[in-house]
Amino acid sequence: MSRTTITYSWRLREIMAARGLNNISDLIPLLTERGITLSASQIYRLVGDRPERISLAVLGALIDALQCTVEDLCAFRVEAAAAPKAVNAGPVVVDLNKTIRPKRARVRRTD
Repeated sequence: MSRTTITYSWRLREIMAARGLNNISDLIPLLTERGITLSASQIYRLVGDRPERISLAVLGALIDALQCTVEDLCAFRVEAAAAPKAVNAGPVVVDLNKTIRPKRARVRRTD
C-alpha cells in the first residue's frame, strides 16, 4: 500500500498583488464588508504565513473579495511518498568466530 502526501502553497499575497492590494490594510475593509472582523495581526499572519486551519467563512470572504477560486488561492499537490526501505531484507547471520575474533594480549615487563 503506497502512501500519498498532500502539500499546498498559500498564494494570498500573490493574488492580492495581482489585484493591486499591496497592504494588509487594503484587505481589512473588503473582509469587513463581508461580515468578517479580523485584527491587523490576524490578517498579517493570514497573508504572510501558510495557514494550517482556516474557517470556511474567512475562506469564502477571501474568495469573494478577491474574485478568485479556491484553486487560485491554495494550490494543492498530491505526491506519492517513497516506499520505506527494508532495514534487513533477509536474515543475515554473522559467524563471530570467523569475522570478529579478539587477539590475545601479551603483557611485557619493561625493566
